[in-house]
Amino acid sequence: MRVLVTGATGYVGSRLVCALVERGDDVVVTSRRPESLRRFGWYDRVTAIAMDADDSTSAHDAVTGAGDVDALYFLVHGIGQQDFDDADTRAAHNVAVAARAADVRRIVYLGGFVPDCDHDELSKHLRSRAEVGAALDLPDGPDLVWLRAAVILGAGSTSFEIIRYVADRLAVIPQPSWVDNPMDPISVRDVIHYLVAVIDPAFPAGTYDIAGPDVGTRYESVLSEYIRAIRQPRLRLPVPFVNSHLAGRVTGMVVPVPSSLTADLVASLSQPMTATEHAIRELVPEPPNGLTPMREAIESAVHTTSPRPVCALADPHHLADTDPGWAGGDLMRIRRAITGGIGSVVGFTARRVRGVVSLLSG
Repeated sequence: MRVLVTGATGYVGSRLVCALVERGDDVVVTSRRPESLRRFGWYDRVTAIAMDADDSTSAHDAVTGAGDVDALYFLVHGIGQQDFDDADTRAAHNVAVAARAADVRRIVYLGGFVPDCDHDELSKHLRSRAEVGAALDLPDGPDLVWLRAAVILGAGSTSFEIIRYVADRLAVIPQPSWVDNPMDPISVRDVIHYLVAVIDPAFPAGTYDIAGPDVGTRYESVLSEYIRAIRQPRLRLPVPFVNSHLAGRVTGMVVPVPSSLTADLVASLSQPMTATEHAIRELVPEPPNGLTPMREAIESAVHTTSPRPVCALADPHHLADTDPGWAGGDLMRIRRAITGGIGSVVGFTARRVRGVVSLLSG
């Protein structure tokens, strides 16, 4: 199939391109600056074209110029940037209109669960994900397959990295009441499995929840599994009256993930994030070894090797050399800084010491 991937530089998108190329698809990827894609191991095996999804003309020219596209993946997400929600919705509309004009047959969108509550009660992040899904579903446009997921587990995944750094850096972990909210995580391996499967023209369009095999999972469960995997005890301090917006701002000061990105994601934790149906499991066979349990995914992410090219990863849960520089934990960041030169190491170490002193002294 000829497949167009937007958001190919992201955590999921970069791994998805590997899977599509490996199965023999003709893959087109977009970027504002196609030359910047050379750092990805799949660059020589794809067609790279320029597209600014924020610009309707650019989107139209790119999608129309991509040829006879069977399916288009919309993986664009500007979370952490100013006014990302309006920008994401605008980009989705531009791409959907362009896809309709180019007679693209299918759009596949990876978004989040939408909790059953008033729209205004949703966090900015979750509200944006729902609005993007609506913007992609145009009258007489391509059919839409919307996959909805909660926390994606794997080294390099922003949600996982926030959990990693909270556990690594805090000997006493504040535990608000909302960490007991139910949540269905999913391994990045299983996300890619579903994304690849649903471009089959025989797969019916619609909205599908995707989740891993674990039952009765909560936000706190992911943290507990991570602590078990690193074999370092941590104390939990109940702080029942701290809301997720305040927690997001505080967490942004503790972890190296961009603070605005951290704040937006943590603010979403006030709502349960669980699958309301599992219809996709009746339509898509499980991977050869079954869906990946949370414990296995976290173990793999914790015991990642040094970053490698994304298509050369022995395990998709491992860290790729194109994943964000803040990913992988502090020891991994030090190793990555060493490869960047002594000056980088000195600067990183100074910042790290200042951060630890501030954290201990208050």
